[in-house]
Amino acid sequence: MALEYTIDGTTLPVVTVHLRPGDRVYSSSGGMSWMTDPVEMETNSGGGLGRMVKRAMSGESLFIVDYFTRDREGEVAFAAEFPGQIVDLDLPEGRSVIVQKDAFMAAEKSVDLDIHFRRKLGAGLFGGEGFVLQRLTGPGRAFVNFDGEIVQKSLADGERLRVDTGHIAMFDPTVNFDVEMIRGFKNILLGGEGLFMATLTGPGRVWLQTMPMSKLAQRIVQYIPRPGTGDGPSGGLNIDLGQLLRGQ
Repeated sequence: MALEYTIDGTTLPVVTVHLRPGDRVYSSSGGMSWMTDPVEMETNSGGGLGRMVKRAMSGESLFIVDYFTRDREGEVAFAAEFPGQIVDLDLPEGRSVIVQKDAFMAAEKSVDLDIHFRRKLGAGLFGGEGFVLQRLTGPGRAFVNFDGEIVQKSLADGERLRVDTGHIAMFDPTVNFDVEMIRGFKNILLGGEGLFMATLTGPGRVWLQTMPMSKLAQRIVQYIPRPGTGDGPSGGLNIDLGQLLRGQ
């Protein structure tokens, strides 16, 4: 029987999974937002030391938490940690997608969460997310959270899409990911896009995010006055940037 769930909210959405006896979903430790009384938790290594190390490399916690019910129905919710959109994935047996680090929210127990290495040196160094991404493989339902709104593209065989690296949220394993240097001295010096741009070559699907958190953070920093100077729109309010970025 298919997993039942609802996604509510707009800017800061939440996915609520409706658990029946026999249903089991998991998330990284600390990923749950709230749950009803019948739901039970079971923290585990998710496959031993090797799996723990892999999850840490991909930006997840060392342990995972299973959520299930025994004889009554219940609900468990997973809320977005930043403004964006929750994407629900229905993965058939053996079907995989590659997602950016920290995007994973929760999944059915049948879905495998693993790491994905970028094999090309340039893509790993300048691709915006480093060498390690996340791979989700079916069968089952999984939920991921991306920045801003999501635009999906379907690339034909050999069709190429050039993207600012921070906007890549997810893509099919059949899509070739690489980086290229921006051409033209004036483009590099005055274009504002840096030295490198990602290239995605089909066939396959690509999910793009409209508001990378890195760019949002850069915009916010412009409006934060330097401590003790009184500069900026805040009119002298001293803000500890380190505490702001840590959410304190």
